[in-house]
Amino acid sequence: MSDHEAPTTEAPSNGTGSDEAPANETQEHVDDAAEHVDQARQIAELEDAWRRTAAELDNFRKRCARDVVRPRAGTGGRGNHVATRPGQPRAGARARVVRPEAVVEGVRAVLAQAVGVLADLGYPRRDDNGRAFNPAVHEAVSTMSGEGLVPGTVAQVVRPGYGPDDKLLRPAAVVVATRAS
Repeated sequence: MSDHEAPTTEAPSNGTGSDEAPANETQEHVDDAAEHVDQARQIAELEDAWRRTAAELDNFRKRCARDVVRPRAGTGGRGNHVATRPGQPRAGARARVVRPEAVVEGVRAVLAQAVGVLADLGYPRRDDNGRAFNPAVHEAVSTMSGEGLVPGTVAQVVRPGYGPDDKLLRPAAVVVATRAS
């Protein structure tokens, strides 16, 4: 080397004539691309599972809404097998066929039977119209005055009482007559 020549700083060659850096970078790019593809596949799978779950939840909400509305509308539905036996008509179907007068007659018959059972048990229905007001057996809910009414007596029974004076089941709710003003 002469005094005028500058020393060179070349990297030693591996003998193949190509640098190792580009090969390593290419391999890294391939690895990154493969990892990116794998992540994209995982994201697509998660999005698909999320969409399926959202659709399933929406279907479940609709099914619950139908099940809540269906029994109220009288169209049948899940759960009706608990309330009715097979072959037994639904209450809604029966009410459409029965005359309203027959329903009223049936309710009156049930009431008469219940009053009879109470009487048999020792609690007859009280007839307190015209009797003297007694706070032990009557519950005053109002007062009224008028001609022909004796002050201090029961003018009207609003809700009947049951049982004798000494063994009262329920006091009678009554309107008490007062003096005319």
